Amino acid sequence: MIKLFGFGPCFGVMDASPFVVKVDAFLRMASLPYENIAGFNNIKKSPKGKLPFIVDERGDENVVVPDSEEIIEHLTKVYNVELDNFLTDEQKATAHLVTKSLDENLYWCLVYSRWMLDDTWPIISDTFFGQLPFPVKLIVPKLVRKSVKKNLHGQGTGRHSKDEILAISKKSFDALSSMLGDKPYFFGEQVSSFDAVVYSHICEFISVDFYNEFNSLARKYENLVKFCERIATKYY
Repeated sequence: MIKLFGFGPCFGVMDASPFVVKVDAFLRMASLPYENIAGFNNIKKSPKGKLPFIVDERGDENVVVPDSEEIIEHLTKVYNVELDNFLTDEQKATAHLVTKSLDENLYWCLVYSRWMLDDTWPIISDTFFGQLPFPVKLIVPKLVRKSVKKNLHGQGTGRHSKDEILAISKKSFDALSSMLGDKPYFFGEQVSSFDAVVYSHICEFISVDFYNEFNSLARKYENLVKFCERIATKYY
């Protein structure tokens, strides 16, 4: 049995983290049976201190695999997943490079849009810290937000203005919309693991149940909105 450890359902999507959604969507697309184990305390169990990670129970052996990319590579190899067999080498190369762009660029725009925007911060604070006892919930959210701000600055995205980060996001949305065109999936009529990757990122802007400038921008791309709806209808 494969056990997927994540944060849990949030904002109307299956997890607040696109990386957890990525693995979850891949498992569904590959028709692999698994158990979803949700909880913020899972991060303390993770070998790399991040989510997701999986425990692949195979007979007497439990294989722990952290990191969404490593997880997908492990599952593809061990369970002979054929999702990407129809892709050309060029398409596989494109998928790899765009995946890196989404993971290392658009993701940080998402983080900024949730943790740094003053109109969105109350939603984030209440969702993640609302159940903490008083007076802890008055202190911890501010400390965590300060830490996220520091990480954003260190990574580089936080050195830009809001409008500049919005423009960076738009370039990613523009590129994805052009790649998809009028196709049902990114490489044609057949779903691939790359569709799980794209869905995991853009659903966090498009399918969530709150509004801000970044989410509203993403929702202007009709083909990306329909893509999210198509994946959600078919696999969720």
